[in-house]
Amino acid sequence: MSHLEIILPFAIPPAPLARDLQRELTVPGYSTLIGKATIGTTEVFEDFSRRLPHETVLAGHFAMESRADTAGDLLNLPEIVSNQPDHQRSSPKDTHNKMRALGLTVDQGLWFTLHPVHIHIARDHLVLSDHRRLMLSEADARLLFRDAELISSELGKTLIYGDAQHWFLRADDWQDMCTATPDAACGHNVDIWMPKGTQERAWRKLQNEIQMQWHSHPVNQERESQGHKPVNSVWLSGGSTQAMTLPAITAGPAHCKELIKEFTNDPAPGKNYRIILDHLLEPALNSDWAEWLTQMQILEQDWFTPAVAALRSRELDRLVLTVSDASLLTQFSLTPWSLKKFWRKNSLDTLFTLPISSTTNTA
Repeated sequence: MSHLEIILPFAIPPAPLARDLQRELTVPGYSTLIGKATIGTTEVFEDFSRRLPHETVLAGHFAMESRADTAGDLLNLPEIVSNQPDHQRSSPKDTHNKMRALGLTVDQGLWFTLHPVHIHIARDHLVLSDHRRLMLSEADARLLFRDAELISSELGKTLIYGDAQHWFLRADDWQDMCTATPDAACGHNVDIWMPKGTQERAWRKLQNEIQMQWHSHPVNQERESQGHKPVNSVWLSGGSTQAMTLPAITAGPAHCKELIKEFTNDPAPGKNYRIILDHLLEPALNSDWAEWLTQMQILEQDWFTPAVAALRSRELDRLVLTVSDASLLTQFSLTPWSLKKFWRKNSLDTLFTLPISSTTNTA
């Protein structure tokens, strides 16, 4: 028995654009998977959740299973869960895990992840940009880090370098600090997602000092002369005293066929595989829907169509698609039997109406 779960952040399109996007999609494999699947519970996150739904999965706080697949499941309606568990009120406490992944170990202390970011001015508020699109080089990041490290030290905090996008701040007196992931805050008014707690003024002082130091930094002057956004602020997330036990979720290989080959060559049959395919994440966070469509076509060719074939040939005994957007998370479960449901048409209608039906059910 080979079981595969594929986590697909932002595979649920925004409701206002759903029909327009659907008209541009030619994804028969994905349509087959969604149309024939049994839908599990749909969890609805509140508007100001400090982590995205798929980040909850990666942190191990979401383990719901789809309901049993039955021939009589004609309506296939999702169960809606709209309560906000505690884990939605702060970013995952996974800083130690990130440090370990970068070869860093610390013996004690409360550590946060510090991200160099760009914050731009909107009409009447400040908005956090996607840190991936800064394209900050290691050399420039280290130059900016030196100033941030000095300021942190002057304010009684330790800052260490991980990579260009991840630095780590020790702040033992910030135990109750509630933070948001940069992806949850991306594109939004930063005031809503700013760290909250008894020491939030201390955090703002640190952030402001770094912002002022970087305002005319040679790195930013050079970036702006080349048409790049300046790195003008830092973002705080995480906060942990020890590593978390995280679920075994890995980045998927380039093609589904590579994974199926692992199934057939695995000496221990019955292994469960959980992978994340984040092709749609960056385009969705940046409202780049043309690129979202392009990445969806890549997923269709490399994953969805081969997954249908693997179910039909029984190389795959069970497939679960865990799909999300900024506020919804649900699962679509399939077995080889699912593909025999002739009364179900191959269609994305269930997926594209999910945000609407969820809103209706939770009103």
